[in-house]
Amino acid sequence: MNIPHTLCYLNGEYLPLSEAKVSVLDRGFVFGDGIYEVVPVYGNKLFRFDEHMARLGRSLAKIRIDNPLGREQWLERCRKLIAALHEHGGAVDQMIYIQVTRGVAVRDHVMPLGIEPTVFMSASPMKPASGEQRHQGVACVSARDFRWERGDIKSISLLGNVLARQVSADRDALETIMFRAGFLTEAAASNVWIVHEGAVLGPPKSEHVLEGIRYELIKELCEECGIAYNLRPIAEGEVNAADEILLTSATKEVLPVTTLDGEGVGHGALRGKPGPVYARLYEAYQRAKQTQSI
Repeated sequence: MNIPHTLCYLNGEYLPLSEAKVSVLDRGFVFGDGIYEVVPVYGNKLFRFDEHMARLGRSLAKIRIDNPLGREQWLERCRKLIAALHEHGGAVDQMIYIQVTRGVAVRDHVMPLGIEPTVFMSASPMKPASGEQRHQGVACVSARDFRWERGDIKSISLLGNVLARQVSADRDALETIMFRAGFLTEAAASNVWIVHEGAVLGPPKSEHVLEGIRYELIKELCEECGIAYNLRPIAEGEVNAADEILLTSATKEVLPVTTLDGEGVGHGALRGKPGPVYARLYEAYQRAKQTQSI
């Protein structure tokens, strides 16, 4: 595998990604003991940076790791990586990946005291949804949510999500929409929304759902567009009968689901096609990208 010769950040040092190394005793490697964050970059500017930093801080606190850097330190490092990728021919639209693990220690399940967290950051070109996906919508499949109970932590322990995403990949679909005890949680790598009678509905915030940055953003965009918005438990039957189904994530932004388990989403002439609420939210999202980036 060819590793890109782009700049990354590792424990206080900027170096080519191909040269970055961590110990085999790093708890991120042996336990998946760490968290991550992904910040979109549009036109070389960080989108909703403070919201991403707040979620990073929440995830760190939940697994008892002190935040190793302050806001301005995170911002300086992000901007340096953005500039380095751009200067070497990279796109102005990028993704900043941040990973913090508990650090290096002799293997023991108990959280060790007094070790330094491992901090890794890298930049890569954004891979947005294609024009075809936006015009035609995407296919999804459903599955039981078999992952662990702490989906609210943006953990690097992603085996459950990997297995869930493979369910859809094996069926040539983009995402796996999951249900726990008959109610919607999220997709393997996206938050999920439905549209019912013109209103956007999402699952309530809980330990089973990662609070995506787009949770608050979608609320703001709905307010801007005059669209009703509500978080409440959503039964699987409501998803199957929805007028529209939407995915949101850093790379997907907001994306229409037009088939679920091989059946068209929606009703009447719009069945199996992107709907009007999606169209309004997508346009509002593009406006937000111009005003909410630093």
